[in-house]
Amino acid sequence: MVATKRKPPRSIWMFGLQSDEPTEAQRRAHAKELSERYGMTIELPPIPRAEELRLRAPRIKPPDAIAEFCYQDNYERALHAGYRTGLALRGETLNPPDVVAHPRTEEELERVLEWCSKNGYATIPYGGGSSSVNGVTPPEGWDGIVTIDMDQFDQVLEIDATSRAARIQAGVFGPELEDQLRPHGFTLRHFPQSFAGSTLGGWIATRSGGHYATKDTHIDDFVESVRMLTPMGWWESRRVPASGAGPDPNRLALGSEGILGIITEAWMRIQARPTYRATAGVTFPSWEKGYEAVRQIVQSKLWPANLRLLDPELARGSAGLDGTRALLALGFESADMPQEWPMRQAIRIARENGGQIDDDAILYADSGQYTGRGGAVGAWRDAFIPRGGGLAAGLGTVGGTVETAITWERWPEFDRQVREAFAKVLKEVCGGGTLNCRFTHVYVDGPAPYYTFAGFYRPGLGTQEQAAVKKAASDAIMKAGGTITHHHAVGRQHRPWYDQERPEPFAVALRAAKRALDPNWVMNPGVLIDP
Repeated sequence: MVATKRKPPRSIWMFGLQSDEPTEAQRRAHAKELSERYGMTIELPPIPRAEELRLRAPRIKPPDAIAEFCYQDNYERALHAGYRTGLALRGETLNPPDVVAHPRTEEELERVLEWCSKNGYATIPYGGGSSSVNGVTPPEGWDGIVTIDMDQFDQVLEIDATSRAARIQAGVFGPELEDQLRPHGFTLRHFPQSFAGSTLGGWIATRSGGHYATKDTHIDDFVESVRMLTPMGWWESRRVPASGAGPDPNRLALGSEGILGIITEAWMRIQARPTYRATAGVTFPSWEKGYEAVRQIVQSKLWPANLRLLDPELARGSAGLDGTRALLALGFESADMPQEWPMRQAIRIARENGGQIDDDAILYADSGQYTGRGGAVGAWRDAFIPRGGGLAAGLGTVGGTVETAITWERWPEFDRQVREAFAKVLKEVCGGGTLNCRFTHVYVDGPAPYYTFAGFYRPGLGTQEQAAVKKAASDAIMKAGGTITHHHAVGRQHRPWYDQERPEPFAVALRAAKRALDPNWVMNPGVLIDP
């Protein structure tokens, strides 16, 4: 018998652990600050404990063969209700899973998936639950819902130092993964913003974007092979560095978002930990000058690890600039080679496009020290990395993000159209608001812009207003030729626009693949494709 590993309890109403939750005093102070800012009293809803939530009674019961690792208590069901758990603070109804399974072995996983498929229960693979697009939210219209949490699959099983690859279980969280690679001198070096609260399996299933702003931007670039359990049996691709043998099996698992099966492990390309680093924060007199410099730097194929451009509004709010200048966070790293030469070339290109930086503000390190922790770049880094959170939960604010990608020749007009759509809908819904943009990743043929919006506060704002803003922005993105998502995945939230984006013959092929691997259509229904 395999013992269940105890994990630090996660918060049921915000991203992170229970230990990260703000205190009542902190929440009251934040509500008071907002009240003074907006000139109105903002009510602070109480935070319910799991046992206080009024959840629908479980409609199904796990059989004895799997009961030992299945849970039906309020905490487990509320935690796995997806993003909607936070809506309980505003009195909105939850749709929790009926059963939450924590299989500890592949054999136990086989048992629970067989039970779900045989009985036609909606089955949701679950990693860290960090999806911002309702990717693991239980669907409506099912008489039985089972969430399978992979948190017991949390080990680096094997390291091939010669080939620089590691066999890693899918349920390992980002920090635990790095902790297990570090003693061997290696790193996966994939750091999505959700790094602390997301898992390798989730990264693969959603094609997450990580640390590198150029070249190896997505988890796709690190996957050597994938092992996945489908309702029809095991799926495992051959472990090779590359292959021309037909369509790549890994490509069907990557981005499948749990509709075909449950990823249990993968061979991942790893690398030696960086020793040499170089960092610079370059300012530009305008957003336009900044993105022209970025285009030229990425097309030079210097491949900086960091090439993130902040528009003047974001540079003001998160990096302390004056609101008139854009900021480029520029960085290089290597385990083997000093980084002075590529940094000098990138700075030369930046300066040719109006970039400003003093030579003594360019930081170098050659023995593993970190750079980029101070100045404007450090201030932005601190704002970017999630630390705690939950202060605004239940207050009825409208805010969020949309991210996309577009080719360079269409980018200026694309940016104009998206900003215009945001301004219009924020005025209609909230009486106005704020908007900023940054490039999260940059390619030779185009940028991946990431827009963050916040509506002006007024009483009564809720999910309908939030959805209205997101819809208007998404419509504008599609009309202007962008993708509905660069790295947040499709989930349930992006489905209407994904249905427009994908070619219809591809939809037919994807339905056929799902029908073959998941004949009862139980795997994460409502995501990517319908029967």
